[in-house]
Amino acid sequence: ANSQFILLAAVGLGALIAVLGIGRGFSERNLAAQRMAVRGGAMTITRSAASIDRQNDSLLDQALLPSDEDEQFQVALALSRAGMNGPGAVRNYYLFRIFLALALPLIFVGCLIMARVPDAPAFFGRYFGGISSLNITQWVVALAAIGFYIPTHWLNARIKRRRVAIEEAFPNMLDLLQVGVEAGMGFDQALLKVSTEIQPAAPDLAEEMIILLSEIQAGRDRDRALMHMARRTGLDEMTSFASVVIQASRFGTSIADALTTYAEDLRQAREMRAEEKANKLPVQMSAVMASIMLPSLIALILAPIIIRYVTTFS
Repeated sequence: ANSQFILLAAVGLGALIAVLGIGRGFSERNLAAQRMAVRGGAMTITRSAASIDRQNDSLLDQALLPSDEDEQFQVALALSRAGMNGPGAVRNYYLFRIFLALALPLIFVGCLIMARVPDAPAFFGRYFGGISSLNITQWVVALAAIGFYIPTHWLNARIKRRRVAIEEAFPNMLDLLQVGVEAGMGFDQALLKVSTEIQPAAPDLAEEMIILLSEIQAGRDRDRALMHMARRTGLDEMTSFASVVIQASRFGTSIADALTTYAEDLRQAREMRAEEKANKLPVQMSAVMASIMLPSLIALILAPIIIRYVTTFS
């Protein structure tokens, strides 16, 4: 049993190394493409806010984190869009991926060992007793790959859910902010009031606003803080909102008037998107109805012919 466990553990470790090597090979990009992606950013945000200094990292960070700063920046940006803005978010993310890539094959190996124990429950013997060495290797490699790549899909799904939640709550936040500014509040004071009021209904958007206020209070320029918030959320509406506030403060115009104009434009854009979805519904419903009704019509037409053919030639 000990020799089998050592053999299976070695196979699992080799599968993990293979998965990591394949993943790193697919994640490498051309240097020219990286430079173009960095220069083509719509917002002037420095990469130093998300990049990690390799010289000051611990040995664990140097072992877990990728050496490419562009890859670190993209992962940190994805984590921030998912709502994970902690200082060790990138390290914990990679640590969790490696943990799952090791845990799933080890659980499978443990079940194989239990299947060979005489007093083990019949469940292990029924499902894990007759597996060949080739199938064991295939299962170990597959489980290592699944454990390593599942967090990526989970992160993308969480980013989409959070983006939709922020996008749905953004018009209400903008209306409340407009009312607060028109009532005589300062912009920062109105942001604090609105973030407090919308906390129960839209916690994700309230969290972004609180982070924005924290950066402003910590001494960061408001323009940069607004652009950072737009970059974290990844929403076009948030980018336009940041641009409106920055231009209003830069050119000395009234923020209340700028917010009023932007709120009207946002409502018109939402109405146009709603009309676009409504216009797509007939086409989508036609495809669904056709896929449901055509088989029934074909069966109704061909059934008498088939019955008569079988009756005639039987």
